[in-house]
Amino acid sequence: MTGIPLLITFFLAIVVMIVAISKLKIHPFLSLMGTSLLLAIAVGLPLAKIPGIVGAGFSGIFSSIGLVIILGALIGLVLERTGGAIRLADVVIRCVGEKHPQLAIMLMGWIVSIPVFCDSGFVILNPIRKALCKKLRNASPVGMAVALSGGLYVSHVFIPPTPGPIAAAGFLGLADDLAAVILVGIAASIPALIAAYLFSRHIANQDIQIQDPEGASDTVEKDYDALVAEYGRLPSAGASFAPIIVPILLMALGSVAAMAGMEGAAATGLKFLGTPIIALIIGLLFTVYLLFATSKMGMFYQVTEETLKTVGPILFITAAGAVLGKVISAAGFVEFMKTNAAFLASVGIFFPFVISAILKTAQGSSTVAITTTAGIMGMFSDSASMMTALGLTTPMAALLTVMAIGAGAMTVSHANDSYFWVVTNFTGMDPQDGYRTQTMMTLVVGIVSMISIFAASLILL
Repeated sequence: MTGIPLLITFFLAIVVMIVAISKLKIHPFLSLMGTSLLLAIAVGLPLAKIPGIVGAGFSGIFSSIGLVIILGALIGLVLERTGGAIRLADVVIRCVGEKHPQLAIMLMGWIVSIPVFCDSGFVILNPIRKALCKKLRNASPVGMAVALSGGLYVSHVFIPPTPGPIAAAGFLGLADDLAAVILVGIAASIPALIAAYLFSRHIANQDIQIQDPEGASDTVEKDYDALVAEYGRLPSAGASFAPIIVPILLMALGSVAAMAGMEGAAATGLKFLGTPIIALIIGLLFTVYLLFATSKMGMFYQVTEETLKTVGPILFITAAGAVLGKVISAAGFVEFMKTNAAFLASVGIFFPFVISAILKTAQGSSTVAITTTAGIMGMFSDSASMMTALGLTTPMAALLTVMAIGAGAMTVSHANDSYFWVVTNFTGMDPQDGYRTQTMMTLVVGIVSMISIFAASLILL
């Protein structure tokens, strides 16, 4: 199959996948795998080759980034269970000050969500939000809720070791350059955070009421104190930051050694320590110290078990996304796109944003949107990939594409997104107000992020 029929078949396959996930409530893993098989058969791939294509796509993800995703999730869960995330939040409050509560809570969320899932991060930090709202006269409950949600979401889609950005980096050929992905993700976060902060200031002046379950300041304070007391002794700020900062520094030093062409034992050591797997293993060792320092070594097995249960579905969905990408490549869709290169050049980096945004809006999960879109795009160095068809064939183009996919995966959060219900339920908003706050915030932040990424592409590509 070639030409327009191939294009129509591809878009029909995407529609089938979206309907299967969002309407028929079929698990994303089965939806992606089923769609991949149906697409392979519909476009006329030789039946004898289909099992090999499926196997290559599925196994490739485990050999490249599977362990990285597991390690990153384990670090995040240990930070959550030891109270390290609470300590990170306290540091931000002290640095930013109580005169700017929305900025403080937003930055808290942004830092905590680098290793911790945004859903868990909101649950962890929501008591702090409520306590600040009761303490400070200039703190708007709805403005604080939007600021916290925005800060959490931005790092969730842009910055590894969150699974989505890690998976996207692996799909696009940046598995060994996570330090660069982290740095570019931080840079992409700046305009997104500004947009989230300004929107939170705007929404704070609107007539939106939040009905927190707690009715009095004393109750809120007791609940927050009880939350902290559950952790026992909180770890120090240095010990809480180390599992995040040390791997980033090691990966950065390894990248510098590689780019500078350094040789010798020292350079070899830096490159070894800077590989994502080794850097994250070292970060994990710092979380073991966190467990020891807080007298929680006994929960290490339980935390590891819970991490594997949480990450398992993500890994399988990511692998299924890779299968879809392999089928699309083998079907000749990329070749068709190359013949229309003139049109695609005008679309450029907006293509992955649009695909990711459609998937996000339709089925709700940012991680599924990121992994599926990244699987469709393929490696920037692969001549048979969508990246090549779009002319995105450099490492910098791949970095910006990861960011474009992340921006799309924010656009938008609504009723089919679990995070939408976490934010509305834990803040006491009704669904209608959730659309005015959470949904509109993600729309604004997603569009602003994509505009800034496009502007960067005009300069850097």
